[in-house]
Amino acid sequence: MASPLMKILTISGSLKATSFNTGLLRTLAHMAPEGVTVVEASIADIPMFNEDLEVAGLPASVATLKQQIAEADGVIISTPEYNFSYPGVLKNAIDWASRGPVRPFADKPVATISVSPGNFGGIRAQTDLRRLMHSIGAHVLPKPEIAIPQAKLKFDDDRRLTDEATRAMITTLIEKFSAFIRVHNSQASE
Repeated sequence: MASPLMKILTISGSLKATSFNTGLLRTLAHMAPEGVTVVEASIADIPMFNEDLEVAGLPASVATLKQQIAEADGVIISTPEYNFSYPGVLKNAIDWASRGPVRPFADKPVATISVSPGNFGGIRAQTDLRRLMHSIGAHVLPKPEIAIPQAKLKFDDDRRLTDEATRAMITTLIEKFSAFIRVHNSQASE
């Protein structure tokens, strides 16, 4: 009997059109193993969190993101590093998704990645992001922790990941995360 399809949602912490993080997630979608579907979410249209907006009714972009997270078996977030942490736009999206009666990150398997043109690969941003995801009840994949430094040397001009060693690490991440999701789902159904 074939195993059921797995749906992984990806979220890029960058709004930049030529983002290495978004490029990585798009490359990852093409590397997914059989039986795994990867869907890209956008946080570009999410307004700054305002409790007055929340009370008046969720903006459509927020409702869509929450639904995408809820429907996914797991979420992979790739973040750049801004001033030694993750970007405000990513924090804003997570704030929206973690409030109200529907909190889709709670008990959700999550994997984090960071990409940076610098030498540290965004690891400080990823460390902060992992801490945040734990605090809102997500189940964060403990290993591998992938921080991709010197992105300009590892991606082509279309932001496709071309570095074979890094592609191998991403393949490992997808395999480990898929297994993590399966274990989580089997424990949740018991």
